[in-house]
Amino acid sequence: MATVITEKLSRLFINVQPQLLAPLSPSTVSSSEVPKVFWKPYIHTGYRPVQQTWRYYFSTLFQQHNEAINVWTHLVAALILLLRFQQLSQRVDFGQDLHAQPLLIIIVASITYLTFSTLAHLLQAKSEFWHYSFFFMDYVGVAIYQYGSALGHYYYAIEPNWHEKIKGFYMPAAVLLAWLSCAGSCYAKYQYHQSAHLLSRLCQELPSCLAYMLDISPVVHRIYSAPPSERADPALLFHKCQVLFFLIGAFFFSHPYPEKWFPGKCHFFGQSHQIFHVCLVLCTLAQIEAVVLDYESRRQIYSTLQGDLAHNFSALCLFTVTCSVLTAAYMAQKVKNKLSFKEE
Repeated sequence: MATVITEKLSRLFINVQPQLLAPLSPSTVSSSEVPKVFWKPYIHTGYRPVQQTWRYYFSTLFQQHNEAINVWTHLVAALILLLRFQQLSQRVDFGQDLHAQPLLIIIVASITYLTFSTLAHLLQAKSEFWHYSFFFMDYVGVAIYQYGSALGHYYYAIEPNWHEKIKGFYMPAAVLLAWLSCAGSCYAKYQYHQSAHLLSRLCQELPSCLAYMLDISPVVHRIYSAPPSERADPALLFHKCQVLFFLIGAFFFSHPYPEKWFPGKCHFFGQSHQIFHVCLVLCTLAQIEAVVLDYESRRQIYSTLQGDLAHNFSALCLFTVTCSVLTAAYMAQKVKNKLSFKEE
């Protein structure tokens, strides 16, 4: 009996051993060896092969490929914000302080979009379906972050005279534009892939541009209306930094430089999207610090302006998340149907 068991275990070990000993990291491949949907402008190699195991794609976190910098920039930023949240929770009563709810939302929204982006860039190479699905998830994270940013600026940074002008439409418009940003990005990804087609750029960039113009308006108004005695306010300095970093990042998001100047030389480092990631991280970190300072120093202003509306804004956040998730799920199903039809 023992001999039989030993023989069975030996055969099992022989069958499993090649999988255990197989290399976890096939070398990167050229663009010609992956489906067109994975292609990036002016990036000809450094792609990870498709149809590998999930274990392989997770292992590429520690390997060099053309998405590695994109993964690590947002992963490190997410960890920094988790640490910052842990520090804040020691002095901010997020559970009992009604006025701390918007601060909690913007921090969680920031960690969410950074985490979703990390997973998208790390795992999207699994297959065409997962490529689409993970980036749809990424767009959900962006929509949540857009809403969180709008809420943080409206709740804490706004001046009373600007609040009076926009209070009737600002938050509903922020919800609508956040959802349109998610829906437009999903549609552009589904319909146009990486194309520079005008309609693709309009679908993806126009809603995001309008959303940013609305979301940042309380900050811009405060910067330009601040009296000389308040211009040294540290919160204002952080707000100025977040605007600057966002505008620089937006340029590199929309233009493929420097890889267009050096085609074939930026497979691993120096891609425009990598620069965009760095700028967006700096923007987010500066924004969080500005909002924290506003939360701590402007309570008399925002508690008078916002009253007990924090719960309503939290409900709007949940509504934004629900609409965005349903949109991404619907588009993922369309991709699945499209790919199934293509295989037939």
